[in-house]
Amino acid sequence: MSDIRDIGWEERIEGHAFPMRLQKYLARAGVASRRGSESLITAGRVEVNGIVVTELGSKVDPLEDEVAVDGVVVVWGSSHVVLALNKPSGIITTMKDYRGRRCVADIMPCDEYPGLYPIGRLDKDTTGLLLFTTDGELGNGLLHPSHHVTKVYHATVTGIMTEAEAQQLREGILLEDGMTAPAEISVISKSRNRCVVELAIHEGRKHQVKRMCKAVGHPVEHLDRVSFGPIETGSLKQGVWRKLDDEETAALYRAAGLA
Repeated sequence: MSDIRDIGWEERIEGHAFPMRLQKYLARAGVASRRGSESLITAGRVEVNGIVVTELGSKVDPLEDEVAVDGVVVVWGSSHVVLALNKPSGIITTMKDYRGRRCVADIMPCDEYPGLYPIGRLDKDTTGLLLFTTDGELGNGLLHPSHHVTKVYHATVTGIMTEAEAQQLREGILLEDGMTAPAEISVISKSRNRCVVELAIHEGRKHQVKRMCKAVGHPVEHLDRVSFGPIETGSLKQGVWRKLDDEETAALYRAAGLA
């Protein structure tokens, strides 16, 4: 630390000028995206020198100030992490809920990985693969529509979906917010009054799979996401998370268009 202090806080560290806005510092330190960092601040999860800071215009000097998220000190240049959770039903995809509802932060290792945030969302009643990272650039890349990262779902729907109805989804279907992109879909099992369809999409509209199935006359009874890009749920049990290995993480960066 002493060798860095010798250059003075107005100099640059790893190409970044200081002091800088707190949310920018958190994003550049790999805690979360800029927007995600702003959410951390306004949620009261960020401390500077032991004092909670909620004002987005606040500035910090890393040579003088100690920044912590959820009580864990942010280390400039610390490595990023990507975690996979098999999300159970009944849990909302947020890192803090002021209404006291159970959220994903309750089962994720937030103390161990400060600034952890979910890449996208799953509805409260939707189960399956949910990825978390401390790298805002990765999260943004995976969600950006230009990268066409595929998400695969298994949807249990009311009634038996016909080939003609499935073809409508393959060609794209008109919803209230416009035409959907073509989807890959197949019926993987049938019972008397319902069937399970596998649906692969690369868009990220709100409630998209549920709205698509309802549009062809088959409301979704249960929805489970089985993969996100190159990562699959596999044998991961519901309510359990795991850290991705180097090969899996590298595959995600490639999917996001990042080296």
